[in-house]
Formats: sequence, C-alpha cells, structure tokens
Amino acid sequence: MDSNQAAEIEAVLPALLERFYARVRADAGLGPVFNDAVEDWDRHLAVLADFWSSVMLTTGRYKGDPMRAHMRHGDRIPSEMFGRWLALWNQTTDEMVSPEVAASMQAKAARIARSLDLALHFRLPKAEPPRPAAS
Repeated sequence: MDSNQAAEIEAVLPALLERFYARVRADAGLGPVFNDAVEDWDRHLAVLADFWSSVMLTTGRYKGDPMRAHMRHGDRIPSEMFGRWLALWNQTTDEMVSPEVAASMQAKAARIARSLDLALHFRLPKAEPPRPAAS
C-alpha cells in the first residue's frame, strides 16, 4: 500500500464506518444483534476506526480483543450473517474509496469474517487424554 492509499484510508475511515454501520444497524438480520451489543455507538465507531487503521495501516492504535467481543454474542451470530456483513462492507467501500483500496479493504474484511466465523462455529472437540496401554 502506498502513502496515497494510506492517506485515503485514514481520511475516509470515520465517514466510511459511519455509513457502513448505519446500514448494518438498519439491516433486518444484522441490526438487532449489533444494536443489542453496542451501547455507545460514537465510542464504538471510534474503536472501529482504530481497529481498521491498525488492520490496514499497521498503526497499532487498536488495543482490543475482537474475538472476545464476538464470542460474547456467538449464539446470535450464525455463519450466514458474515455474508450479509461482507455484502454491506463491499457496497460501502466500493462507494467511498478507490477501487484498489476497496479491494484491499474487502480482502481484509473477508479474512476477518472467515476467522471470526471459524472461531464461533467450527471448534474441534477436545482430544481425550491418552489411555494407558493394556498390559
């Protein structure tokens, strides 16, 4: 990512996240989960700006644990929700940033969604301890 793309991301993040999460909150499937989970949207959007700055630009501004946050609501987040979330993300990034930046942000979002989905829904059972050999 070049410096112009990095500057583009930093400049647009607050507005992009505001538009994206307005869509998420209004969505029939996503909205109830997000609206129940987030108490202070202004604060949450600021945290998300730090998250995306860290993800896209390696700024290190984000200090949270997104996996833990999503695990608290895992019973309300079926795998299908990630597809809808990504569709809204792709729509918003396509509208608000250059095609190259949009593609990069969309690829990161897809990896994040896959990682969260796997963590929430596809855990392997714990292995049983080895049994002593029969004599």
